[in-house]
Amino acid sequence: MRVLAIESAALVASVALVDEKSTLAEYTLNTKLTHSQTLLPLIDEMFRQTGLAGADLDAIAVSAGPGSFTGLRIGAATAKALGTAWQKPLVAVPTLEALAQGLWGCRYLICPIMDARRDQVYTALYRFTEAGRPEGIREAQAVGIEDLTDSLMQEGSPVLFTGDGVPVFQDVIREKMQDLARFAPPHMSRQRAGAVGALGLAMLQKGITVEAERFAPFYLRVSQAERERAEREGRKDE
Repeated sequence: MRVLAIESAALVASVALVDEKSTLAEYTLNTKLTHSQTLLPLIDEMFRQTGLAGADLDAIAVSAGPGSFTGLRIGAATAKALGTAWQKPLVAVPTLEALAQGLWGCRYLICPIMDARRDQVYTALYRFTEAGRPEGIREAQAVGIEDLTDSLMQEGSPVLFTGDGVPVFQDVIREKMQDLARFAPPHMSRQRAGAVGALGLAMLQKGITVEAERFAPFYLRVSQAERERAEREGRKDE
């Protein structure tokens, strides 16, 4: 089996071609360019370099959220368009689980954190099973960083943090959790399409797919624009 993997849930734009034996190609950019500028050119170049085409795929694995509303929408639109054009199913891979997958074999509890603004993070908690897959201990949620560290202190075990929330909240976490806090190094703490592809292959093998036109990202909470609109409508009703 072979999948195209797309990761665009945060600032990182990443694409990969993955089969059951290896990562055939992976391109990752962490720049200020928008995903609408980067994803399709990266995919096109990856196919050109590998000599593969859409017809050679079994599915498209896409990072499904939570994360940036704009990033998720661009990734979803790209995956849906390619899936429809190539008549390939999509595999919706949880973004936080893919972040944990990038720390394969870690003996600590793994806590991905993505900056959700307003002193909140998108987060979950994982440990690795003997089969080598992240096992969810806590479901994905949007939570204040203080509430998160308070709850993790109750675990009483070292926790390894990863994700783009680490540079934002590292000092707060270290001050609160002291020796219980560990932090993944930068080269391991960002989203990667290779991890999305690895989980996508495992899900594809179990038949966990969705038709391209039915796929929708997992936003976890409403966007800022939707919140502001609700606030305006609420004031009008008063």
